[in-house]
Amino acid sequence: MNNLTKTSLSATIALFAIAILTACGNSDDRSIMMTEESGEAAPQIATETEAPTAAADNLKGNLQPEEEDEPIALDTSGEDYNPIEENPFLAVQNRPLSTFAIDVDSASYSNARRFINDGALPPPDAVRIEEFINYFTYNYPQPEGDRPFSITTEVSEAPWNRAHKLVRVGLQGKNVETEELPPSNLVFLLDVSGSMNDSDKLPLLKEGFRLLAEELTENDRVAIVVYAGASGVVLPSTPGNEKDKILTALNRLQAGGGTAGSEGIQRAYELARENFIEGGNNRVILATDGDFNIGVYSQSGLVNLIEQQRESNIFLTVLGFGTGNLQDGKMEQLANKGNGNYAYIDSILEAKKVLVTELKGTLLTIAKDVKVQVEFNPAEIAAYRLIGYENRLLRDRDFNDDTKDAGELGSGHSVTALYEVIPVGVETEVNLPDVDPLVYQQTQVDPEAYNNDELMQVKLRYKQPEGTESQLITQTVIDEGVRLEAASEDFRFTAAVAAFGMLLRNSPYGGNLDFEEAIALAKDAKGEDAEGYRAEFVRLAEMASLLARSR
Repeated sequence: MNNLTKTSLSATIALFAIAILTACGNSDDRSIMMTEESGEAAPQIATETEAPTAAADNLKGNLQPEEEDEPIALDTSGEDYNPIEENPFLAVQNRPLSTFAIDVDSASYSNARRFINDGALPPPDAVRIEEFINYFTYNYPQPEGDRPFSITTEVSEAPWNRAHKLVRVGLQGKNVETEELPPSNLVFLLDVSGSMNDSDKLPLLKEGFRLLAEELTENDRVAIVVYAGASGVVLPSTPGNEKDKILTALNRLQAGGGTAGSEGIQRAYELARENFIEGGNNRVILATDGDFNIGVYSQSGLVNLIEQQRESNIFLTVLGFGTGNLQDGKMEQLANKGNGNYAYIDSILEAKKVLVTELKGTLLTIAKDVKVQVEFNPAEIAAYRLIGYENRLLRDRDFNDDTKDAGELGSGHSVTALYEVIPVGVETEVNLPDVDPLVYQQTQVDPEAYNNDELMQVKLRYKQPEGTESQLITQTVIDEGVRLEAASEDFRFTAAVAAFGMLLRNSPYGGNLDFEEAIALAKDAKGEDAEGYRAEFVRLAEMASLLARSR
């Protein structure tokens, strides 16, 4: 589209919008909240007569251009991602234990999808492989008895290096039926600052939260806090069946001003504490692009603020929106430290997935501070590498320390971890760290280790959602010599997703696998795909392959 056509289209949209506003009237009766502490005006909220309808929200998208738009370069110069240094191979002789906190976040995958759909490969540090893997559901069995989750393990060949083994450890959270869900005390903490004015930010946010509001019942309560230059309570705690009141408050939101996120966080937690439901699901849901710039806004400062708040047994969900200034690293750390989860919403379909389809897992935590510790058998395994979870690693002694924060697991959520292991006696090109023999002591292998075929022992610790003492689960892993072609569909698909993540990261551990082989592996292992997420993965991988070739 040439510049003249673009200008004409923009002018048409502007004139149409002005006509709508003029028809609505110029009422001066605007709802402007005042902060209790400072008396400053909070973000402007439109009156009901000015409330944008769904049609008005989507006005620009409904107008058809006279000709095809030219591709627009994706400007992500203002986005921020925490650096990732991939886990290296470690020698079992020197490092027999591997300890980490689980992670149910999925933001990295949907964010990478946004890049690829816009014709660009994501930055390597935007790719957290564990979040790619955990975006998908797997056919893990439901737990038995009182345990909140089951453990499934499987061993086969690593597709990028057949001499190495790939070990899958999967956790499946217990499904809680919707009618059995405890009542929810929710506080929507919504960013309505100027940076949220784009169509893929506040308008999409409002549509997503409308979907969530429709799922609430008379037993639930919801409040809405907004923040821009200051924070304000748009909706006090309200029964979930008062849909009109909730939806009207959402419809009236407008963007403008700076981003006093820390003040909004404090206000939201105050409301959650005031309306705390014993035995219920008490949660703050923060929706933002993460561009905090007023008050406490550094990553460390905000993380410290969230850490103080989590002691009140109020959980946190963080939803990221938008392009151009997405502060991914900051939001991921807030979710990690706030006993919560982090998702990125790139479309209304993703909003439906997170806030409706996966509502139980998003809103109901069934186990908190879930830690994994693996001990490798030195008689079987020479070296290992944990794939992903780089920013969730724990010290070995943290496993038994109940004061150390870890990951949360929601109802119906599954978590998968992959280890690439090098069996004893296998020739490998991996350069393992060379450590001199000890002078004053020697490490001896228990003779029993040579008398069994156990590769490793998996230990898990978790707490009940409001508990303070952890419980322990232990399970051994055995290599049954299964070839990759005979492994389960879930195993092979998981391996394909991990390979894709390594290719996007230009990982030095990706071996000889290329995009085409990863795509073929995923296609062959697609299996039942009721929601179409696996088919979409194949399409994204094919697009990424083409983009990689054009570099």
